[in-house]
Amino acid sequence: MSTPPPQGNPFAQNQPAGQPQAPYPPQGGYPQQPGQPGIPPQGAGPYAPVPPQPSGRKLSFKTIKNIVIVVAVAGIAIGGWITSRDDANTAAVGDCMHRGSTNDNNPDLEVVECSDAKAQFKVLAKIEGAYLTETLASSKCEAEAKDFQYTYTESGDGKDFLLCLKDM
Repeated sequence: MSTPPPQGNPFAQNQPAGQPQAPYPPQGGYPQQPGQPGIPPQGAGPYAPVPPQPSGRKLSFKTIKNIVIVVAVAGIAIGGWITSRDDANTAAVGDCMHRGSTNDNNPDLEVVECSDAKAQFKVLAKIEGAYLTETLASSKCEAEAKDFQYTYTESGDGKDFLLCLKDM
């Protein structure tokens, strides 16, 4: 006849035989199944399960780049429109102008309020069309506004015109 195995952990030291031992965690990262200690569930691989993906969409680099390009182009277009609102091509008869540059080839005329201290010239006439020589522009201003002092021509933007100006 054989003797039955001792109760509890035979390798435990200095513990009474009647005390239960704390269970060991399962090896290999598998959860412990009741009734099947140490056997992994069927169909499970040696890898940890893949966590579920978050429900929110992540923006890709390409999408972010495209958004930045659209915003930059829109900003440039809006900035160009704002800065060109008061250019010489928007001037009308009776408007006052300020010369932003001392360069005679590009005087950078802009429309300002006539009460503004920057106002230097008054528009006496605005004539559509291209005037390639100063003589041609002066003769056209002479016919439209007798007391003009200066001519300003602009061409090339699709809107060719001539302004007849005088000092304020």
